[in-house]
Amino acid sequence: MGRRKIEIEMVKDTNARQVTFSKRRNGLFKKANELATLCAAQIAIIVFSPGGKPFSFGNPNVDAVTSRFLNEDCSIEVNPERQVRVEKLNEELTTLLMQLHMEKMRGKMLDKTLKESGASKNLLNINEMSYDELLKLKAKLEELKKIVKGHINEIEASSSLLLLNQAAPKKDDK
Repeated sequence: MGRRKIEIEMVKDTNARQVTFSKRRNGLFKKANELATLCAAQIAIIVFSPGGKPFSFGNPNVDAVTSRFLNEDCSIEVNPERQVRVEKLNEELTTLLMQLHMEKMRGKMLDKTLKESGASKNLLNINEMSYDELLKLKAKLEELKKIVKGHINEIEASSSLLLLNQAAPKKDDK
């Protein structure tokens, strides 16, 4: 009869689901073993059956791979040029974080000023705005949204750089 392509969705029948799990688990472990053999890779796979029973495969073994992962024993040499680049990016990150802190402080001061002046009450009464005013407001809000997204992207990039720097081994750690 040959193989048929099936649609990937959860098997509703519990018995069929258990059979599918067992067959696919064995196939997964076989492929992982092939990858480990062909590429000299260290692999650990842990799966739980629909009934909650755990199954694992590891090469050389699950404990060795998980302890290496948890201890972050990657033994990577640091390229001096890369280290200079990381240090430069760290300086930029520090500058951006200081700017962010200053903007937050400025925002707090502006909020305080608005509260003290009473201007925050009825700052925008949308119900009393004309259609043209609402369109202008919408355009300004969309522009503000783009600016905020840009700031979010900058913050995420800075955060990623900080995490990368913290994860990079130091020269003294060798």
